Amino acid sequence: MRKYAKTYLDFRGCTTRIQIHQGGSRSGKTYSILMGIIELCHRNAGSGAVLTICRKTLPALKATAMRDFFEICEKEGIYDPAHHNKTDATYILFGNLVEFISIDQPQKVRGRKRDFLFLNEANEIGLEDWRQLVLRTTGRIVLDYNPSDAYSWIYTHVLTRTDASFFKTTYLDNPFLPESVVEEIERLRQADPNFWRVYGLGERAELVNAVYNHWKEVPEVPAGAKLIAYGLDFGFTNDPSALVAVYEGDGYIFDELLYSPNMTNMDLVRAIRDLCTHGVPVVADSAEPKSIEEIRRAGINIVATKKGADSVRAGIDHLRSKPMAVTSRSTNGIKELRAYTWQITKDGNPTNFPVDANNHFLDAARYGASWKMRRPNYGSYAIG
Repeated sequence: MRKYAKTYLDFRGCTTRIQIHQGGSRSGKTYSILMGIIELCHRNAGSGAVLTICRKTLPALKATAMRDFFEICEKEGIYDPAHHNKTDATYILFGNLVEFISIDQPQKVRGRKRDFLFLNEANEIGLEDWRQLVLRTTGRIVLDYNPSDAYSWIYTHVLTRTDASFFKTTYLDNPFLPESVVEEIERLRQADPNFWRVYGLGERAELVNAVYNHWKEVPEVPAGAKLIAYGLDFGFTNDPSALVAVYEGDGYIFDELLYSPNMTNMDLVRAIRDLCTHGVPVVADSAEPKSIEEIRRAGINIVATKKGADSVRAGIDHLRSKPMAVTSRSTNGIKELRAYTWQITKDGNPTNFPVDANNHFLDAARYGASWKMRRPNYGSYAIG
């Protein structure tokens, strides 16, 4: 008997105009919805329908839903490069137009009408963007998201609609996950209870103890802000490598440049050469001395943080003491800021230690900020 992820069955069986798919880590939401969209095109072959797949930024869209869509097409033997307009990010599938757009392309968001809308990682965008998209969609609308944002407009403006159906999934609803991934997710039980609630159980966050609650989102790095350093947090299989540009203006401004797993040191070297200003220091975690040395030998100006006692808390206190902004394209950084919390004791009281999760962008940002930070006798970072 063939196996299916729950989201795939929910997508096919839903009859309301709006579908809302909330889920934890690796529940198979996006991939399943894309499979359903491809089948929808097949069932309506030759209809000339316009189907839109949308996410907040184009780089994030290309790295996730767009990549998965074409991977499915290739696996099914239905990909034809003659039907793929890479410049316009469109594809003709069974006589229907599938277009990939992002919120940072306002002319497309507020452009022509569509018959179907899939809003991937919907809680990344704002309420006004949602309204503009809905006004131009004549048929079905599908949203998916990870419920890390405790106060999203989705809860107040979409879940309350009478024409919307809600579905929740977890990793247990995805029968295609390797056992090693299941085991890794279940280790989250030992993390902060709120973190397990969101990423393990797929439940809405109860964010009452955010580490950073003074940050704001800005459209881009403000004119006149000075680039002071880049921060680099190493990852590989289960964790992404994160590269963040750190600016000084009215406080700190952070701009996400890279957030990707499976990056070798030479991959990072190429990315730094492409994305970073030559000569500006890249400040990385001293826990990876071999990686730092290999990157340095490739000609990158990379330095390591040396952590003193309580240096993580000292770095957090330093960032909390200044105004803090994050660019709109820093989608993973914004997610981390919304989900980064203090550890909770068994009695339900917050501690002075952050949960060691949701922190790849934030650790990189802290490393970069450490280039300017000097706090003697208080867990100061020393740069070596």
